[in-house]
Amino acid sequence: MAAVAAAAFSSSRSVLRPALAPLRRWRSLSRPLPRAAYSTSSSPRSAASDEATIISGTKLANQVLKEVRRDVESWISLGNRRPHLTVILVGDNPASHIYVRNKIKAAAAVGISSEIILRPKDVSQEELLDMTVKLNKDSTVSGLLVQLPLPGHIDERAVCNAIAPSKDVDGFHIMNIGRLCLDQPSIIPATAAAVWEIIQRTGIQTFGKNVVVAGRSKNVGMPISMLLHTDGEHERPGGDATVTITHRYTPREQLKIHTQLADIVIVAAGIPKLITTDMVKEGAAVIDVGINHIHDPLTGKTKLVGDVDFEGKTNSVFVYLLSRSGELLKRESVTCSDTDPQRSPCGSVVAEDVCSVML
Repeated sequence: MAAVAAAAFSSSRSVLRPALAPLRRWRSLSRPLPRAAYSTSSSPRSAASDEATIISGTKLANQVLKEVRRDVESWISLGNRRPHLTVILVGDNPASHIYVRNKIKAAAAVGISSEIILRPKDVSQEELLDMTVKLNKDSTVSGLLVQLPLPGHIDERAVCNAIAPSKDVDGFHIMNIGRLCLDQPSIIPATAAAVWEIIQRTGIQTFGKNVVVAGRSKNVGMPISMLLHTDGEHERPGGDATVTITHRYTPREQLKIHTQLADIVIVAAGIPKLITTDMVKEGAAVIDVGINHIHDPLTGKTKLVGDVDFEGKTNSVFVYLLSRSGELLKRESVTCSDTDPQRSPCGSVVAEDVCSVML
């Protein structure tokens, strides 16, 4: 996912470097609605109670893209240096190369310059840490990330903590994680930040709602849970939801009990077909951020799927807003490359598109 996304809307004045100052406006954009504005419904609906609102992920992503580009241009017009992203890419992991390529493409789309520093898979941890220290001191570098995963001989936590918190666009430094847990403004991991932005912009209400987060990873499940359960009146406002976290050792029958009670289900476990229609109550919102590569017996090829399987359709990174009858009004399968709102499932949002442009 586009890890540099987090810096776009979650950085504080005390943490954010000057080169990223034009993006501070995201803090106000991402605040929850005033508590008085909330109703009893958890999901955006059309006038008819049995219909879900069709939400275009492409439209949402383009809106974010336009706003960030405008902020960057405004910052540069004041005589400031263009923001610059540096990515360190170790080894030849195909997925990592694709992710980094998408980050560079997204940076260019909003006017942020960037560079990739390639290192072989046998690079020493000492060399990687020395490189990180030098880039921390480089005033031309606004944001820095080391693409994960790293080879087994390298301590990822040591590398993440070596990045200056103010340049840590992944939001993985222990200081950014600590500030997040203390409800203070920080750089938030990209996937969690994208989920939060989708919820705010689509009007999915969290105040007083029951939320299940399936997955407890430190980069996705944990920060999503922190954002949703914390106080909406704090310095870094949260969603005021009651959050239940499930994980690989949660018995499936218990998982189903939890999800059937939830108004919002966020799935980030990396398990295909983990959540099915019978596990979700009527009118709930389901956000699927799982990414899995599985073998397709029909084509003999590998395909990308999420963690959610409704009516036999497995889609990666979507929000499903179920109708009051508990059914999707449209059931055709949609992939991340097929985001025409006219072809999307009723009430779906493509989170991948949003994440890839939130620089």
